[in-house]
Amino acid sequence: MNIVELSIAGAWLLESPVWADERGFFREWFRLPDFLNEGADFSAHQANLSHSVKNTVRGLHYSLAPEGQAKLVTCAAGEIDDVLVDVRVGSPTFGAVEIVHLAGDAGRSVYLPAGLAHGFCVTSDTGVLVYLLSSVFNAQVELEINPFDDELAVAWPFVGEPIVSAKDAAAPSFAQRRDAGQLPAFA
Repeated sequence: MNIVELSIAGAWLLESPVWADERGFFREWFRLPDFLNEGADFSAHQANLSHSVKNTVRGLHYSLAPEGQAKLVTCAAGEIDDVLVDVRVGSPTFGAVEIVHLAGDAGRSVYLPAGLAHGFCVTSDTGVLVYLLSSVFNAQVELEINPFDDELAVAWPFVGEPIVSAKDAAAPSFAQRRDAGQLPAFA
């Protein structure tokens, strides 16, 4: 597995081989020893799967869990553009946005350290995102930022009208979360 640093502090792109034949394909998308070799420590406490249709925008979600919540994300089927936003106050890349294209038949995954906001947009007819969390979901400390926030200016790749939940569409702006002291600190 090849691990490449992304432009956001602590975020990585993981690339692994894809073995394909007439039956389909096989790939490894996570190997703990590779993480440990990079100096990271990741322990999965929850696994999630999201199936969405084209032009669905989910996010931008983050956690204020005291133990933090890192994520390891990959696309199991279809294609998505995965969005990372550094919302950690004090981070050298605070406010930075990075978009990584993921596809089910490609050997790419993304590691997001605790404190990043996460979202994605499905660019194929359907897309399946699977991800591991380093802490369990706790509704009391899970927050969102409006995915169409002008300050962040995420270049979402939808064509036509996006499909977005009412909760995400009504989410506070990045500035509102910052002004309310509702952003994680950079560790």
